Amino acid sequence: MITTDRPPVLATHEELYRAKVGVHALVEVPPARFLVINGAGTPGGPGFQQALAALYGIAYTAKFSLKNAGGPVFKVPPLEGLFDAFADPAEPYGPELHDQLRWTLMIRMPEPVDAGLVSAARATLAGKRDLPALAEVRFEEFDEGLCAQVLHLGPYAEEPATVAALHDFIRGQGHSLRGRHHEIYFSVPGRTRPERMKTLIRQPVS
Repeated sequence: MITTDRPPVLATHEELYRAKVGVHALVEVPPARFLVINGAGTPGGPGFQQALAALYGIAYTAKFSLKNAGGPVFKVPPLEGLFDAFADPAEPYGPELHDQLRWTLMIRMPEPVDAGLVSAARATLAGKRDLPALAEVRFEEFDEGLCAQVLHLGPYAEEPATVAALHDFIRGQGHSLRGRHHEIYFSVPGRTRPERMKTLIRQPVS
């Protein structure tokens, strides 16, 4: 059974990243532009770490390039991830299947950042650091549409119960799952105690 402290609502744009623990909500996610990179394998493994280094490298280089040019200063948004995990609730990915997991890592970019700035940031970074995944980072629009979401508090290993409750909520609202499991990370592993880790769980619906 799902319990919430308020009825489901269609969240405003400002509420998209302000989910609460145990409160399931329907949100209309507008199109936005992201730095994006695809990969496969165990989250936290070598390929994953290379993807993170390239993604954050371009994000921060673009940020400081814009600042140095007299443009607006922005805070780099949290890391987001799309996963095949939990796409079929009857067959969730277990640790033994992590090496087969396909994922997409993303960082949303604010309006002042455009394709030209991203291209320049990539070139600048390529001249300073050896980043094997640098060429694989793309800059593209992502339009997710109607989704359901909830905030997970605790270690990643305990996410399946939160995801199952969110799926129950979706069906209870007369919707069905579509697209890929989506996570947004508000905490950094190693800097936050596992029990205090905050992860927004989002699932596109139809």
